[in-house]
Amino acid sequence: MGEQPVRVLACGDVEGRLTALFNRVQAIQKKTGQFDLLLCVGEFFGTTPEAEEEWQQYKTGAKKAPIHTYILGAASQETVKNFPSADGCELADNITYLGRRGVFTGVSGLQIAYVSGREALQEPAPAHCFTSKDLSALVAPLTSSSKFRGVDILLTSQWPRGVWHYGNNPEVNTKFCGSGSVANLADKLKPRYHFAAQEGAHYERLPYRNHVILQENAQHVSRFIALATVNNPAKKKYLYAFNIIPMKTMDPSELVKQPQDVTENPYRHPAKNKTGKQNTGFSATEEEEPAAQFFFDLSKKQGGGPRGRGRKRHTDGEWQGRDQQRDGDGHLQGQPKQPRRPPQPTGPCWFCLASPQVEKHLVISIGTHCYLAMAKGGLTPHHMLILPIGHYQSVVDLSSEVVEEMEKYKSALKSFYKSKGERCVVFERNYRSQHLQLQVVPVPLDRCSTEDIKEAFMVQAQEQQMELMEIPQHTDLKQIAPPGTPYFYVELDSGEKLYYRIQKHFPLQFGREVLASEALLNIPTRADWKECKQSREEEEESCKQLRDSFQPFDFAWED
Repeated sequence: MGEQPVRVLACGDVEGRLTALFNRVQAIQKKTGQFDLLLCVGEFFGTTPEAEEEWQQYKTGAKKAPIHTYILGAASQETVKNFPSADGCELADNITYLGRRGVFTGVSGLQIAYVSGREALQEPAPAHCFTSKDLSALVAPLTSSSKFRGVDILLTSQWPRGVWHYGNNPEVNTKFCGSGSVANLADKLKPRYHFAAQEGAHYERLPYRNHVILQENAQHVSRFIALATVNNPAKKKYLYAFNIIPMKTMDPSELVKQPQDVTENPYRHPAKNKTGKQNTGFSATEEEEPAAQFFFDLSKKQGGGPRGRGRKRHTDGEWQGRDQQRDGDGHLQGQPKQPRRPPQPTGPCWFCLASPQVEKHLVISIGTHCYLAMAKGGLTPHHMLILPIGHYQSVVDLSSEVVEEMEKYKSALKSFYKSKGERCVVFERNYRSQHLQLQVVPVPLDRCSTEDIKEAFMVQAQEQQMELMEIPQHTDLKQIAPPGTPYFYVELDSGEKLYYRIQKHFPLQFGREVLASEALLNIPTRADWKECKQSREEEEESCKQLRDSFQPFDFAWED
């Protein structure tokens, strides 16, 4: 497909810290190239004299925003004075107020729906609040079309009430968080991305589906992202970068692809009002529903049981029972943080832990969501793989708890390698592979520096007409590689990350070839894993030695 994605930055409450925000944006653009627009949700203006003074510099043209910036209206009575009218208008060069509510369509066809302010709790509504009439006026023209599938982006200041149902829990008090009317709005508009702020928290909800499985045709998924306040002392994330191809130009089959960690729609839980009827309007009286959900337990026949975190090492004879324990997960979401059942493959998979194809004699350690294995035909004796237990294709598909445990394994391996006088290089190839394999290769400290490793990857990529991009430290891989994107990714022991978006063809052994090259490990004959195979007996002996050696660093071990 030849469509060009729109490069978007989204930001939480700015609260008048314009220079801090724009300095950050410029730093990002310097490293990763120009973005097309910046969308600000929550409270843009501050109320302090310093904030007012800063705004005047932009208003008078003494300073200029480095990117087309679109903002929502006042979210409090104190900042209403900064907005000359309820209609959208340019407030300063490159800073545009979208308006009270409406739909903004860019030249690319990107469709952005927005509602300014907070939900009105009284009539007449204050200037910084929206009413049910505002929401109806926004929704009706869009949904009346038979061709309406949803909007690309929805911007609101308030969170939607209950967005956490069926998903990961946010770090906010959910009893008092969010608006029921915004939840209904999100349900009706089906945004691909929904941004909100006002809670001082960063929360990326798992994507949720907009159709009922087996009852409706597949539709695109929605992602809700709440962002924190600019320059907050806790350093919570307040900027989110992403690429998006407008819905109207996307291949329908691409648009409706479902990621591995997609959940049910949080707004379709059976919430009823006091009359006993389903609540479908934009009412401020919707009651909070307890965060409970029910799943069909399809694995009871396999003998479900409790799941442990740390445990003693299992012998091969105990593996089958162990796999069954991992599968028995029928539970109420309202119970204390029980993990969800990991995604399952649709066919045979060599790396799913419960799969009969897995070579279990190569396993070094098992966590709750990930496991560690010795690489088959490894570059070096300590070459290992970190793999998710569930069937995930790439790092960008992982749920937050899997990512968290993967980071713990990375940290344990760094400590292990350090004790051996080695530094580690981590790489992933999300291309012609169906199950994520994070390759972790140690390089002796006295062989080369981190800078040497970085240069070797850069140079050898250029030799093959590939340009490795350095990812800024504050940027998550998910922000630049949407699920389904083929890519190659390297992480150095310094924390530096290199990324290449695979276009057509890619040398499958590229990561190994660079590390095996004369400039680094100087073992070019071991670049192809097939040339490094051992017998089953040799593998078992090597794995036993590695398992024993790694055991003091293994957080999953329990005596």
